[in-house]
Amino acid sequence: MAEFIVEKSTATGFCSGVKRAIEIVENVARERGQVETLGAIVHNHQVLKRLDDIGVKVVDSIDDIKGDTIVIGAHGVSPQLEKELRQRVKEVIDTTSCPFVHRAQIAASRLAEAGFFTIIYGDANHPEVKGILGWAEGKGLATMDSNVISTLGSLPHHIGILSQTTQIPSGFTEFIKNVIDSLLTKDSEIRIIDTICHDIRKRQQAALELAGRVDVMLVIGSTTSANTNHLADLCSTVATTYFIETEDDILPSWFKGHQRIGVTGGASTSEDTINDVVARLEKMSRE
Repeated sequence: MAEFIVEKSTATGFCSGVKRAIEIVENVARERGQVETLGAIVHNHQVLKRLDDIGVKVVDSIDDIKGDTIVIGAHGVSPQLEKELRQRVKEVIDTTSCPFVHRAQIAASRLAEAGFFTIIYGDANHPEVKGILGWAEGKGLATMDSNVISTLGSLPHHIGILSQTTQIPSGFTEFIKNVIDSLLTKDSEIRIIDTICHDIRKRQQAALELAGRVDVMLVIGSTTSANTNHLADLCSTVATTYFIETEDDILPSWFKGHQRIGVTGGASTSEDTINDVVARLEKMSRE
């Protein structure tokens, strides 16, 4: 195999919200020996394995909680679920430190208080989106298909539109256009609030620019990570793209006949994992 050049994106590693969430749960686990989190604190298998090694255990539901302390993950929860947790355990530790998740939650709450029906552009099954819908007091829905909106005949005249914080901005823009087109004849009042994370925008832009000047892109992260999936989708529009979790997933055949390889990672992918991939690629290039 001929030598190739490896270039890492300028925006990689944990975002501030993920970094803070991990720091909080690590400190709690070290102080107490063990702690439970309701669902995955972040969507990355390698990070969760490392946390499990120091006593951070994931429970899937309230009924599975065994201790008297529970940690809420970086994606946040609804006010209703947090209330249930506080009734169930002595201490609830909230690691939702991302200002953009908080902003989306507050926006949904204010829209509900003002009598608006909230539409969230995002994955209805994602924890963050479920939490934001909870802040909308049940007056909303989540979808990525704008056609769903036009089929709902009982929508109120006051509509608020938000986005899951990790979505691709161009997709959100197109969604908004389609929703507006379907509602313009219904005397609707529409409020649009941009809730996409600035870190995600920067990460996506840097990855897209890198993909534009390489032959192959590697996007690193877990398949359960929404923002990493969006990165892979975005990069695949301009370069051959492979989605991997670790350096062990790399296949030499991907780079045959190629000279430039780009590397990026999701907001919950550690810099160590990304550097391991770069090191593996550089070793392959020399061999």
